Amino acid sequence: ILYDTDLDNRTSNYYQNNQLFVQSIDGGAPKELKKDFDENLYISDWNEQGIFAIANQRTERHLFKLDPASGNVSLVADNPSQIFGVSFSNDGKNMAFRAENGDDLSEIYVTPTATFQPRKITNQSEEITTWKTAQSEVVNWKSKDGADIEGILHKPMDYDANRQYPLLVVIHGGPTGVDRADAVFSYVYPINQWLNKGALVLRVNYRGSAGYGAAFRALNVKNLGVGDAWDVLSGVDHLVSQGIVDENRMGCMGWSQGGYISAFLTTNTDKFKAISVGAGISNWMTYYVNTDIHPFTRQYLKNDPWNDEEVYRKTSPMTNILDAKTPTLIQHGEFDRRVPIPNAYELLQGLRDVGVDSRLVVYKGFGHGITKPKERLAAIWHNWLWFNKYVWGEETELPEGLDQR
Repeated sequence: ILYDTDLDNRTSNYYQNNQLFVQSIDGGAPKELKKDFDENLYISDWNEQGIFAIANQRTERHLFKLDPASGNVSLVADNPSQIFGVSFSNDGKNMAFRAENGDDLSEIYVTPTATFQPRKITNQSEEITTWKTAQSEVVNWKSKDGADIEGILHKPMDYDANRQYPLLVVIHGGPTGVDRADAVFSYVYPINQWLNKGALVLRVNYRGSAGYGAAFRALNVKNLGVGDAWDVLSGVDHLVSQGIVDENRMGCMGWSQGGYISAFLTTNTDKFKAISVGAGISNWMTYYVNTDIHPFTRQYLKNDPWNDEEVYRKTSPMTNILDAKTPTLIQHGEFDRRVPIPNAYELLQGLRDVGVDSRLVVYKGFGHGITKPKERLAAIWHNWLWFNKYVWGEETELPEGLDQR
């Protein structure tokens, strides 16, 4: 029997590595595998060739093999650089997987398991050969406390290093998500359209992101928001120092944990001309008493609000609401249980009370994510309009039928 678990670690299992065990079907003590492998491993299959699993490795996803006898982990493939969804034939001798290399679309590959010589059997990337997609590169910088941070910088196809560009920062959720190079983008932010409009886009793998080991994922324990903001702002400063960013035209946005970090930036910096908060936490106390995942809060903040009010105040965007100056769009699902909608109402009222231009868009019938095409298109348009107005100084009309309340 092969299984993974973190249930024996109730104090930190949101950010520590998972554990893998093998155990005889007849009983006996389980044997732990991959003790020295510093990332989560996601099992794909166990066959005669070994145990196969995928792991995030910085901005990439690689395929690994575990030896069930020794527990050792060995790399099978890091090219293509992002491997997903591995499946095996019944006898385990052949595998198929979905993968991509940065600026390409996902393709399907097949290969003998023993030799790993992948052959691409789809050509979806041909569909975008005439598109203006992104030039993407991994960038690195030091955060305020010296932590090493990476991000993906997307540049227009006609990028000129001698020019200064508007900069939009897009922050992933999680916090144990991770951003990678992509050719085209989905969800609620029109990244490709902004690139074609002549902007740079930075996606930050802030502390807590997957792919950098358990110690990195633990860096925002009792420091949520604060350390994340260091990472984002130091990344912005890094690009500004290169002379490629127009500091008067910068914006920031994110959903879920990315929305929380965006809300934190709303009340803790005036660097940005506009911010968009998607399903974001505004007050950890409000969140704690309403969310469906109370252990998440206790594990990251290491207490409840009744016994350590200070850590809840330090990490809550609302604490510094009197300092807010940035026009802020708030988007939220009506029935969000993960980050309940009182967080949105609280941030909106606070911003209005201090005279900050703000708007709340509620997606009726939706939870933590916007999952239907029409409403997702509406969210894209609302973000497009908001940043057009405050970053580019342009007024744009919302297409008929896409308004939300």
